[in-house]
Amino acid sequence: ATMMYGHIETIEERIEHLVKVRDLQSQKTDNDIGFSAFICWPYQSKGTKLEQMGVTSSTSIDEHIRMVAISRIMLPNIKHIQASWLTMGIDVAQLCLHAGADDMGSIMIEENVVSAAGATNWLNAYGMQKVITDAGFEPQLRNQAYEHIELPGIYLS
Repeated sequence: ATMMYGHIETIEERIEHLVKVRDLQSQKTDNDIGFSAFICWPYQSKGTKLEQMGVTSSTSIDEHIRMVAISRIMLPNIKHIQASWLTMGIDVAQLCLHAGADDMGSIMIEENVVSAAGATNWLNAYGMQKVITDAGFEPQLRNQAYEHIELPGIYLS
């Protein structure tokens, strides 16, 4: 599940969105997978139609970290919260790990959506592990189902 925020919505609408995601997740049966993760990411305005209409990005670093922390608190039934390193940068993503995020997401082989709107952050596999380790956490390779995969020897030990 995702939430792009920081454009035209109110704080109350953000909370309403989180409540709807939580309630939808609560409706799943034991046989359903439901949402495996939640990622909130701030609106990136560069080159968008909204920017042409005067709606620009205005999300502060503190606001994003609070949004991650609130997501962790309000979504106890979604196991993983992602840090948005691609949109907010590596340093902010490291702080988000301390604010409730437990997943850095993936490295990007090719990404065209947020980069077209101005995001310029990139990490390779080694860089991703270093960022996680430098933040005080242990990196864990996973697949899309959040099953752990053994780290190949080329990575950090």
